[in-house]
Amino acid sequence: MDRIALQEIIDAMQLENLTPELALDDVYVDSTEVNRPALQLAGYYDYFDEHRIQVIGKVEFSYLETLPEETVIQAYERLFRHHIPCVIFTRGYEVPPEIVTLALKYQMPLLSTEMNTSKLLARLMRLLEVRLAPMIAIHGVLVDVYGEGVLILGESGLGKSEAALELVKRGHRMVADDAVELRRLSETELVGSAPEMTKNLMELRGIGVVDVKALYGVQSVKDEMAVSMVIRLKYMQREERFDRLGGSEEYVEYLGNRLPCFTVPVSPGRNVAVIVETAAVNFRQKRMGYDAMEELQRRLEKKMLENNKW
Repeated sequence: MDRIALQEIIDAMQLENLTPELALDDVYVDSTEVNRPALQLAGYYDYFDEHRIQVIGKVEFSYLETLPEETVIQAYERLFRHHIPCVIFTRGYEVPPEIVTLALKYQMPLLSTEMNTSKLLARLMRLLEVRLAPMIAIHGVLVDVYGEGVLILGESGLGKSEAALELVKRGHRMVADDAVELRRLSETELVGSAPEMTKNLMELRGIGVVDVKALYGVQSVKDEMAVSMVIRLKYMQREERFDRLGGSEEYVEYLGNRLPCFTVPVSPGRNVAVIVETAAVNFRQKRMGYDAMEELQRRLEKKMLENNKW
């Protein structure tokens, strides 16, 4: 996604619109950066990026209070002349009526929040980074298992949704079913979420579409999750061999980021949910420095040394 509607930001951040007379249908934000216009209010506009949202907090407001009223209006007018997306006032500061009138003149949306500036900046920049990040949609299921984002892949009919539902019943949280939107936030972080159309919904063959949040409560779903690992379900065939000890490492790449991938054979009667749960715990242990395969190798070497002594 290369831009986000300003109205979507207002709704997500629960901002108050001080200029409801202005139409926001065609107002979009295409920059992940946010600016505090202290220098601009003082008259310095060199290297000013007008694509950024402008945030006026305690420092800017305190500075403006030291200036004559006419100078304050001139400072705001210089700012409003630029084609910036909007101006947000933090801490619930009361914006003078003449500034609101000036904003309407220049078609400049003014927004307000009770949050302090640091909290607003952190939440706003995170929102922009996620929504404006490079994105692809893939067919799969994303579940939060013990704090690990597990992306379950496989052909239709292998039981991805059923495994996710069983994981939800075991206390884990569903992020997306059937379609997963992956966004690249950095070279090491991929975040997955559900499309708005299918958020909190799951399709089960023979039953139809169910609302997981309505059935199991708000604690059973999550809006987004960083993807840690991929589990690829594959139908087990007699002639096909699978890695039984986990000695070989497999990876899958999305948007330039590599994720560890584990192929799990599926057969009737096999509890996929338990396997996914165990894989997530084992993956976490490896990240913390403990590898069961290395432990087995150590025990084998110890046994061989003991046998050689005799």
